[in-house]
Amino acid sequence: MSATTAPTTRTARRATTRGRGARVTLRSLQVLLGVFFAVASGAPKLIAHPTAVEAFDKLGWGAPGMYTIGALEVLGGIALLLPLLSSVAATALVGLMIGAFVVTVTAMGGENAATPPILILPLVWIAWARREETTKLIARLRG
Repeated sequence: MSATTAPTTRTARRATTRGRGARVTLRSLQVLLGVFFAVASGAPKLIAHPTAVEAFDKLGWGAPGMYTIGALEVLGGIALLLPLLSSVAATALVGLMIGAFVVTVTAMGGENAATPPILILPLVWIAWARREETTKLIARLRG
């Protein structure tokens, strides 16, 4: 009897360890991407860093476009850190990155075109892995 329970216990322990590792990795990615979007990507737009101003002027979007995208990135980065909003934020940031990819390829000559798809992959994982949070959010909003 103990011969049959020992492998089951080992298997359960391995699954728990793997599950914990995935949760830690997922949370680490959320923090990393949240900080990236809020600080490294969105903040320069909100403080009108010269490179951001130049890029948005080149696009013809000017300051309104720059501040809008910057605000979306900062808010999305912050929302990635909040469990209840993490899936929705990741989904919204995927949309923003698809737009960034299209603009980069069509209007910016493809310079840095690999960055949005690289960011999309972990964002999709976060959105999928935290999808239950979206269900909880909808339930709360419905009251």
